Amino acid sequence: MSTAQPPTPTPTAAGPEQPLDLAGIGIGPFNLSLAALAHGIPCLRTAFYEQRPAFHWHPGLLIDGAKVQVPFLADLVTLANPTSPWTFLNYLKAHERLFPFYIAERFHIERAEYDAYCRWVSRHLPGLHFSHQIDAVRWNHDHLLFELDFTELDATGEARHMGRSYARALVLGVGTEPHVPAPLRPLVDTPGVPVIHSADYLEHREALLATGHVTVVGSGQSGAEVFLDLLRNRPPGAEGLHWLTRTPAFAPMEYSKLGLEHFTPDYARYFHALPECVRDQLLPRQWQLYKGIAHDTMTEIHDELYRRTRHGGWPDTVLTPGVTVRTAGRIAAARLELHLEHAQQGARSRHITEAVVLATGHRERRIDTIIAALDPYIRRDSRERPRIDEHHRIVLDPIVKGPIYVQNAQRHAHGVGAPDLGLAAWRSAVILNSLTTEPVYPLPPRTAFTTFGLHPTHPSSPAARHLPEQRDSFRSPDTQAILG
Repeated sequence: MSTAQPPTPTPTAAGPEQPLDLAGIGIGPFNLSLAALAHGIPCLRTAFYEQRPAFHWHPGLLIDGAKVQVPFLADLVTLANPTSPWTFLNYLKAHERLFPFYIAERFHIERAEYDAYCRWVSRHLPGLHFSHQIDAVRWNHDHLLFELDFTELDATGEARHMGRSYARALVLGVGTEPHVPAPLRPLVDTPGVPVIHSADYLEHREALLATGHVTVVGSGQSGAEVFLDLLRNRPPGAEGLHWLTRTPAFAPMEYSKLGLEHFTPDYARYFHALPECVRDQLLPRQWQLYKGIAHDTMTEIHDELYRRTRHGGWPDTVLTPGVTVRTAGRIAAARLELHLEHAQQGARSRHITEAVVLATGHRERRIDTIIAALDPYIRRDSRERPRIDEHHRIVLDPIVKGPIYVQNAQRHAHGVGAPDLGLAAWRSAVILNSLTTEPVYPLPPRTAFTTFGLHPTHPSSPAARHLPEQRDSFRSPDTQAILG
């Protein structure tokens, strides 16, 4: 039970007398989607908090020409509400670019344009509070509300105000963080050593282009895009590039139409209904669904390599799959040594380079640290991960009457589609529907031609969407009157 007195309210705080219906922690694409769809619900009080001063989506990877791997219809809202004012097409209309986009016939847009679209939404959508750091989250047993302590930051990142908000429900959208393999962490943590994660690529791009030899480690789309950008901008015959991957091949991403049905609500429901042990066995085997390389990118890399053979001889590049970095170290002021092992050959070797770009992916941020005070109430699976129900709520002790939703932290529960932008609007609609007596965003009962399993799973009925103890405790009277 919390007995601390709340600080003096700030304009971005909500007191226990008029709490928020939903408070969001983090403003990435998924919580931005939720905020945009929530904006269309009368009298639903929401607020979203983000430590960064403004919205940015993987700024280090907005390489010129790099495209989003889902169609533009997978924007923040369209697949749940195509009439929303926050669609990508409305963004184009607002910038008088609708006809050029129509003539361009682009189904997949560039990452930089997707980032610009999201920033446009974030600048115009009310209820988003940037430069707000969430310090603690608690359950207040007296008020039957969540307490959120936050610090408002100034332009330099220093504390300006402290505040507290109360909310009936929470949603965690804290995103992912760059993953660095253990053998390379000492080099990454050493100042001045040219070993960077691809998430910071553009910040270091000019220095990398001026470096004599660069090694890219990682087999996914980011690794391919970094390798291609370096290749295109280094002189023929003096490319000085290595590309090493742990996967047994430079494999294309699964992009067949039926294969893409793994990114539908139908498959998410099927996956969630499987036993935990089966889910854990499935995910590693499905890596080409989300870790492969786009066919167009692979073609562009091969075309560029082939074009360079016209100058006589092969380009100074080495592309080797099936390789693991065992250890790494610095051997001189400007030289790095990687100790490699090839799985299929059982062979080992030393590799000398001057800089390394780690395209080794991102990992889900642990949500436990953000809601540490609620840890005793979280129900966990056999691997100590939070259990997530079909409506993306953490399963909690019944003593906590309000729900906590998660976004992009439930691949173990909902499958490969959890981090996919194509399911953002659908998941946001599921969350909002579970907060209201009647669905505010009707969702189709079927979304794929594939029937997953002998006993297909279907969406729960509206009456089954609510945990009994949550039904009447976290919605404001105004919301109940309008939506109930």
